[in-house]
Amino acid sequence: MVRGAQQPQQPRSRLPPRLTGTVEKPPRKRRSRTEFALKEIMSSGGAEDDIPQGERKTVTDFCYLLDKSKQLFNGLRDLPQYGQKQWQSYFGRTFDVYTKLWKFQQQHRQVLDNRYGLKRWQIGEIASKIGQLYYHYYLRTSETSYLNEAFSFYSAIRQRSYYSQVNKEDRPELVVKKLRYYARFIVVCLLLNKMDVVKDLVKELSDEIEDYTHRFNTEDQVEWNLVLQEVAAFIEADPVMVLNDDNTIVITSNRLAETGAPLLEQGMIVGQLSLADALIIGNCNNQVKFSELTVDMFRMLQALEREPMNLASQMNKPGMQESADKPTRRENPHKYLLYKPTFSQLYTFLAASFKELPANSVLLIYLSATGVFPTGRSDSEGPYDFGGVLTNSNRDIINGDAIHKRNQSHKEMHCLHPGDLYPFTRKPLFIIVDSSNSVAYKNFTNLFGQPLVCLLSPTAYPKALQDQSQRGSLFTLFLNNPLMAFLFVSGLSSMRRGLWEKCQEYLRKINRDIAQLLTHSRSIDQAFLQFFGDEFLRLLLTRFIFCSATMRMHKIFRETRNYPESYPQLPRDETVENPHLQKHILELASILDVRNVFFENTIDDY
Repeated sequence: MVRGAQQPQQPRSRLPPRLTGTVEKPPRKRRSRTEFALKEIMSSGGAEDDIPQGERKTVTDFCYLLDKSKQLFNGLRDLPQYGQKQWQSYFGRTFDVYTKLWKFQQQHRQVLDNRYGLKRWQIGEIASKIGQLYYHYYLRTSETSYLNEAFSFYSAIRQRSYYSQVNKEDRPELVVKKLRYYARFIVVCLLLNKMDVVKDLVKELSDEIEDYTHRFNTEDQVEWNLVLQEVAAFIEADPVMVLNDDNTIVITSNRLAETGAPLLEQGMIVGQLSLADALIIGNCNNQVKFSELTVDMFRMLQALEREPMNLASQMNKPGMQESADKPTRRENPHKYLLYKPTFSQLYTFLAASFKELPANSVLLIYLSATGVFPTGRSDSEGPYDFGGVLTNSNRDIINGDAIHKRNQSHKEMHCLHPGDLYPFTRKPLFIIVDSSNSVAYKNFTNLFGQPLVCLLSPTAYPKALQDQSQRGSLFTLFLNNPLMAFLFVSGLSSMRRGLWEKCQEYLRKINRDIAQLLTHSRSIDQAFLQFFGDEFLRLLLTRFIFCSATMRMHKIFRETRNYPESYPQLPRDETVENPHLQKHILELASILDVRNVFFENTIDDY
């Protein structure tokens, strides 16, 4: 440790709320084992009797805390991934021990250097574990503030070069720790849209992998090179670049900002439901992914989050304590990220979400998956006879669709049919299906009278449109970043920042007008209005209508299967084919000088 270098601080305010406390003192039975290890550690430093008792106790306590922290951290893997209650106390104990350990090594660094032989990579490993704790706490709670906390610890490791000496030791397992740290840091930076940092990390990781494979005859070289390829493809997934005047790329965020969702008009009658839980499921063949997160999952995840705020600064604001019972902003909906789940896994998570859903709350299910089509005509047409989506691939896939032999007598085990979701319609349910067989979910029946809406992607896109399926679905892009999707279908691949911001402002006006069209409609199904009181769902609904209207006006989207659909159906003349909305879309196209790709009098062209 370089003397005088600051350590990443870990004040109590940076811990998750109600997860502070004290760590129990080391019990005597633990000391006996630690003392045995202590003799081994100190044997090279001189006679054991020459070591002051205070220093001996310092090393003993450090060994205990280190051992305890590893036990608790490893125990996190055994906690169930579903449910929101069982894990909180365990996380609390783990945070407490790591807080104590981190402060302890700061306060007693010189003794630990001299008597324990504490190495810099060991300090880095502790900081890395704390970063992982914050990241997993984000996954458990969906609160983006904890991503900032994970970033601060990961960034400190890099700035202070904690892992710099690892390459000098002839221990490949230590180098792998370093490589894994880079991979985890990249995931956090991707989620925070820190793309400049990501690019630097990728270059450093590439150099580290090259050195690692050159020095050690390893079998995992191909796997690490695949990691590099995946993250490079992930960075380049966006089809449109926003540029500054100096041609540097502008990083845009697609999380919900304060001015993101259109405001409700005074007196507007909408439901009081709020989005509490979301299952984000991904299983698209050949789609770009990184760390079990496909591009579609990544985009939908961000569409269901608010912009992150700095946790410490928020908690330390004057007057924060007095208004703690009245938060200034609502929490993010809780999310489960399920990559290629089996049917049993998916149903387990669904059941857990359903069970814990609070009163007056909504469960959202997002499916980005390969279509499974019916194997033949059936005598009856029930909710299991139209196919569905494949959540876990276990058969050959061609052109993104599961292959089925005509004489196959049994249905696909991991296909999620509309009928599979019927039990969960006992509570308000909002479904988004992005698949080549999304229309299977038109065949829904609302058995329990609760609010139910399904937003369904086009089942095919025009051949004239450049295939971007590997870089994510166009439908999900519209729900995440409608302006970027609009630019893409208009044939634009880059744009200056000033024009981008002008178009974003105009798009906000379009969203406000779409909101009015919905709430003023006399024939719209009340389910849409029941969900309209929630900011996230309101934004998804307005973006869905904008997407549908854009595709219906576009000259190359001419087949019925090119258009999004919904259950219940929207009144077309009052929403997706409303002349007022069509005029807005043409005006946006004029601003971008792409009016020629749209029909001027769309209704007359049907």
